[in-house]
Amino acid sequence: MHSSALFLIEFGAIILGLGVLGRLAGRFRFSPIPLYLLAGLAFGTGGLLPLGASEEFVAIGAEIGVILLLLMLGLEYTASDLVTNLKTQYPAGLVDAALNALPGAAMALLLGWGPVAAVVLAGVTWISSSGVIAKVLGDLGRLGNRETPVVLSILVLEDLAMAVYLPIITALLAGVGLAAGSVTLAVALGVAGLVLFLALRFGRVISRFVSSDDPEKLLLVVLGLTLLVAGIAQQLQVSAAVGAFLVGIALSGEAAEGAHHLLSPLRDLFAAVFFVFFGLHTDPASIPPVLLPALALAVVTAGTKIATGYWAAKRAGISPKGRWRAGGTLVARGEFSIVIAGLAVTAGIEPSLGPLATAYVLILVIVGPLTARYTEPVATRLTARLRGGGAAAGSPPREEMLEPVEDGTAGRA
Repeated sequence: MHSSALFLIEFGAIILGLGVLGRLAGRFRFSPIPLYLLAGLAFGTGGLLPLGASEEFVAIGAEIGVILLLLMLGLEYTASDLVTNLKTQYPAGLVDAALNALPGAAMALLLGWGPVAAVVLAGVTWISSSGVIAKVLGDLGRLGNRETPVVLSILVLEDLAMAVYLPIITALLAGVGLAAGSVTLAVALGVAGLVLFLALRFGRVISRFVSSDDPEKLLLVVLGLTLLVAGIAQQLQVSAAVGAFLVGIALSGEAAEGAHHLLSPLRDLFAAVFFVFFGLHTDPASIPPVLLPALALAVVTAGTKIATGYWAAKRAGISPKGRWRAGGTLVARGEFSIVIAGLAVTAGIEPSLGPLATAYVLILVIVGPLTARYTEPVATRLTARLRGGGAAAGSPPREEMLEPVEDGTAGRA
């Protein structure tokens, strides 16, 4: 009875604290992710007041949080969206992977962590935060901008790439041989391909089967199906997260919209628990030794993300101002970087990888919204100065005046 009461007190305090931190972040209009990570650092190993009674439940909640994050992401896209993005935007996806994964891999090798840690850190630096970026686009009123589809296409390609990447690192972290790893990857690709095929051919049938006018039944069916598929995927060593992502892709129409509405609060709750859980397992004393490498990596990969967005927007025929906005928007890292690092921490690959990933995400999740807002005006001013002042002071460049406005906000395209 005493342990049960202690559990309720601890877990209740965690949820209440997360709510307060979320409101604080909302008041200052920035992502609550860094506050959740800091809360985990404060109450975890080496923190101010380590938790004990609720740790096991928090671990389960964190796993559900990852599953719901990927499910909700899958609900944002249809199978046809993914196929279209693959056909039209794959060059941007390749450039994105090359520019942003290689710095992470190089840093791990320079630190002497070995090839497995290099593959993991490459993923940490590669994947942008879809959640943070979506919020930033909404806050800045850019959802109707010409460059926004380019940004979203890159995010979709990154998310789709996770269906291949996660099984690879799962096999590497498990220490399986080349043959077993190849089988795991083949199973993952086969399952992903099968789900995409079924979603394209029978998506409406699946959605009608799941759909219900009763919110309670819809919630139970979608959540139960997601957890079941995620568990089967994990049993096949494919990754529970990938299984959840594929379930989201398979649903469309009213079923997807209803599930998104019902599951959003659950996603927010368990995702917050996940970030706290990651912080709980990171000793604050382990962060200062890796702070300089994390800062260097953040500076380099912020630059490579800006270059990625600029190149992709230029390829799509967007004007220079839109190119800079696209690049600055992509800088934020967040939930997926932590998910990838969390797999390595659980496997015990490299003790310093978790602290470095935490510091890296903390830096870029704070810097990301700032680069989204200020990269374009700063770049415009620097370009004007380099060209000797170009346009007269106080008058907009000719291309800005000619650039069509699509989001209802003056001066934006």
